[in-house]
Amino acid sequence: MAEIINMPRLSDTMEEGTVATWLKKVGDKISEGDILAEIETDKATMEFESFHEGTLLHIGVQEGETTKVDTLLAIIGEKGEDISGLLKGTGSTQKTDVKETAKEVKTEAPVTKTEVNIPEGVTVVTMPRLSDTMEEGTVASWLKKVGDLVNEGEILAEIETDKATMEFESFQSGTLLYIGINTGESAKIDALLAIIGPAGTDVSNIAANFSVKSDSVATTEAVKTDEAPKEETPKQEAKTVATTSVQASSNGRLYVSPLAKKMAEEKGINLSQIKGSGENGRIVKSDVENFVPVVQSGASVGKFVATGQEDFDEKPNSQMRKVIAKRLAESKFTAPHYYLNVEFDMENAIAFRNQFNTIPDTKISYNDMVVKACALALKLHPQVNSQWFADKMRLNNHVHIGVAVAVEDGLVVPVVKFANEQSLPQIGAAVKDFAGRARSKKLTPAEMEGSTFTVSNLGMFGIESFTSIINQPNSAILSVGNIVEKPVVKNGQIVVGNTMKLSLACDHRTVDGATGALFLQTLKGYIENPVTMLV
Repeated sequence: MAEIINMPRLSDTMEEGTVATWLKKVGDKISEGDILAEIETDKATMEFESFHEGTLLHIGVQEGETTKVDTLLAIIGEKGEDISGLLKGTGSTQKTDVKETAKEVKTEAPVTKTEVNIPEGVTVVTMPRLSDTMEEGTVASWLKKVGDLVNEGEILAEIETDKATMEFESFQSGTLLYIGINTGESAKIDALLAIIGPAGTDVSNIAANFSVKSDSVATTEAVKTDEAPKEETPKQEAKTVATTSVQASSNGRLYVSPLAKKMAEEKGINLSQIKGSGENGRIVKSDVENFVPVVQSGASVGKFVATGQEDFDEKPNSQMRKVIAKRLAESKFTAPHYYLNVEFDMENAIAFRNQFNTIPDTKISYNDMVVKACALALKLHPQVNSQWFADKMRLNNHVHIGVAVAVEDGLVVPVVKFANEQSLPQIGAAVKDFAGRARSKKLTPAEMEGSTFTVSNLGMFGIESFTSIINQPNSAILSVGNIVEKPVVKNGQIVVGNTMKLSLACDHRTVDGATGALFLQTLKGYIENPVTMLV
């Protein structure tokens, strides 16, 4: 019996999905566990696996098209099975909805319909939501200009969000007819970004009258028009697209195998930095596996200014800087911060690290040890591993530690998931990978979400002690200074020792002073006796 496959809900915030790629075609044999398609959600592009066996009889959403969750995606059944009844059932429902919607829109705003009539084959591309906190985006650069031919999969532009600069991939083919947001300009989510369609098409009316509401009107009308001559599922030639991509491309055509492309996306590697070893310079799996990123120097030279002359340069605030300002101001002025300062003896930690790093192909840092110690201590003190919301307090039983990384435009906080379950080398590798990709703006939004506690380390810059602002909705953040060689008292004698100062900033709404102090006591036990972290 034929099975109807609906658009799945692949994330908790997903309301609609875009079919990026179909890996099967109508008539193909499907086995349980086969990947049917790659579906783009609001957070990532994910593989969609079949839970049924049979033959792919019908595809309801074409590549590049977007549809709501729980609408018809495909039908799987026996070869030659009659599915007209299923198509009629789903199709009639869809048609009714479309017609009713079109009628309702026509009644409410008949003028708008005629003003923004979208020609056949034209696609309106809007500013995408590339992160869960993104409210507006800035076009960092356009990789295509008006009049250029755009192929499906090519990079249209680089868009700067509050967390990273991400490459925006086209899911349509055609000519770039209009650019709505110029380089350096910012716009809200769903604002008109570009228009793609057949060469020579007049889109001046669309550009002049576009709005989110009017675009939905035009889309509905386009669907209705396409439905009139045939009974099949409408193609929806004209639609609004707001898709997400972190894939990279070079200035010319980029040849890359599907597997290499997928691996690079998972690792956050910019494909334009990889030299392909395959035919015609094609990037293959081994090229991605063997790729070593080049770390660029951040050194800069100040501008020369004549003596006695006033001079300044104005730099527009980046999206990242704007969001940092907004979030930190909200945290500082809404959360009642208080600070607990401690100083740890680091003699055993130094000896432990030196001995640990004698293991071949192993290298851990003091920061890795702090992250691991915090993760273990947080499991024993869930109140510190908590989050504050307006109507509730959440005590987390999992430990996701955010590690603050300084980048050119500000600060990003990638998250080491389930840090308490990871070994020291695993934490070290994760943090190193995050830091490298953060500085090249290749972190994905998912890698910067979900922290329950944050560690900020300025000790590598020679800072002895400092305090940090809590990364809300978390309840605490740990500030880590450098290790200082100084006179200390041991057994009544003044000797040379090594100490490290830490400061714990706590939200008094969730973490009382005694609770924070007990957490630091536990942390002290792990840091000063690091072998206990291996037990």
